[in-house]
Amino acid sequence: MYGDPATIRKILTQSGDTWAVVGLSGNRSRAAYGVAEVLQRYGKRVVPVHPKAETVHGEQGYASLADIPFPVDVVDVFVNSDLAGGVADEAVAVGARAVWFQLGVVDEAACERTRAAGLDMVMDRCPAIEIPRLG
Repeated sequence: MYGDPATIRKILTQSGDTWAVVGLSGNRSRAAYGVAEVLQRYGKRVVPVHPKAETVHGEQGYASLADIPFPVDVVDVFVNSDLAGGVADEAVAVGARAVWFQLGVVDEAACERTRAAGLDMVMDRCPAIEIPRLG
């Protein structure tokens, strides 16, 4: 329900290769760090979005989606469900093509708003798990 295979495949293969990863910092023990590394191995440009605006995996970080000075294709969300809806709304505002809520991140209302705005949306899934499955 949250991530049908066709939508997952579309986001990973057709939605574009610039991924803003919200919640990505230089903390190697956080899931976002490892997931971003996998995305890079599969050819995605990973843009860190975190209040610290750190450079991670060789990419300049930004404090918010609105601060990124170039188009973003997919917004990968590593914040808790209470904050995720606001990030999805920001993704719509900056013109992203898709939003991906990580494992454990679920907000039904945000999903409805995001899809109604014309974006593809996946919730409670991990691209680092899904992308190797594409073959």
